Amino acid sequence: MLTLLLQVCFVIVGVALLLNLYAAIRGPSVVDRLLALDTMYINSIALLLLYGIYLGTSLNFEVALLIAMLGFVSTVAVCKFLLRGDIIE
Repeated sequence: MLTLLLQVCFVIVGVALLLNLYAAIRGPSVVDRLLALDTMYINSIALLLLYGIYLGTSLNFEVALLIAMLGFVSTVAVCKFLLRGDIIE
């Protein structure tokens, strides 16, 4: 039962990633594209965690945490660049 549920979740998160890719390509403004990219890395973290549950290993959880930290820092840097024009003051 758990395997079937994980496969359904893989498909749902994969479709969400494809829709985010479409929104990132089509987005009318830079802010919309940035939001789509943020959602893409959150969905990729979810996909990685689901894969870790499927395999039964804990290494994927550490990689997901690393991706989350890098995604947050990069989002802050891009937002700061869009608002001020520079990253480091």
